Amino acid sequence: MNDKKVDWGAYGYLFPVVGIILCFHVLPIFYSLAISFYEWDLMSDPQWVGLDNFRRLADDPMFYKSLWNTFYYAMVSVPLSIFAALGVAMLLNNPISGIGIYRTIYFLPVITSINAVAIVWNFIYHPDYGLLNKLLALADIGPRLWLQDPFWAMPCIILMSVWKGLGYNVVIFLAGLQNIPKYLYEAATIDGASRSQQFRSITWPLLSPTTFFVFVMSAIGSFQVFSQIYMMTPRGGPMKSTMVIVFYLYQKAFVKFEFGYALAIAFVLFLMIFGVTLFNKLYLEKKVHYS
Repeated sequence: MNDKKVDWGAYGYLFPVVGIILCFHVLPIFYSLAISFYEWDLMSDPQWVGLDNFRRLADDPMFYKSLWNTFYYAMVSVPLSIFAALGVAMLLNNPISGIGIYRTIYFLPVITSINAVAIVWNFIYHPDYGLLNKLLALADIGPRLWLQDPFWAMPCIILMSVWKGLGYNVVIFLAGLQNIPKYLYEAATIDGASRSQQFRSITWPLLSPTTFFVFVMSAIGSFQVFSQIYMMTPRGGPMKSTMVIVFYLYQKAFVKFEFGYALAIAFVLFLMIFGVTLFNKLYLEKKVHYS
């Protein structure tokens, strides 16, 4: 009988990572859930209120407003970012001179601070001196109050967000495109397939694992949008048109000090993200071609 020797060193290597995940990811989830059953302002002792915070959510019109704004942001920004990144990646996948420079330029916004990017875009959207209104003036179109208009405020945030994260998705798509065997395109060209037919029959199916990854990560990120809202529309926008759920949570926790209620919102957000991710895993992943 052969006794297998246990390599305790492997557990030692895993311990720091597992410890960090437990301390900063798993335990906070349960702690937040526990505090959501209390009324707490950080100054006084927590007061048990049971499910009252969740009942307040059911009767809170601003919660539903922030929920709708979050879904609006996600439903527009995620597809837009995917198709924009795919288009740019296909352009950068061509053998042209200086391709490395172009790839670097597209990735620069990703590594730039979101606060700095938001300040720049605030100037672009400025109603009097902004670049966007100056360009519209060249076409004899009157100025717009971009971030002060309930209709345009959220699209402006979405446009900036897509531009900010475009480079990251481009790099992911570019890696996926370069993994597609060239002989498939050569065989399709010999058979007389057009560029659009090659895209539908070769590129898009073989990019499905990459697209699935980008979609899942973009969807999760869209539900957690906060910084650009805080920097560009610090009060939730005109008529609360940019009041997303994380920004509403922030206001309840760090402006009104209603931490129990804020953590109830946070737990609902956690369930939403978990539900969307589970749906992607159980349903959408079945449509992914891994070979």
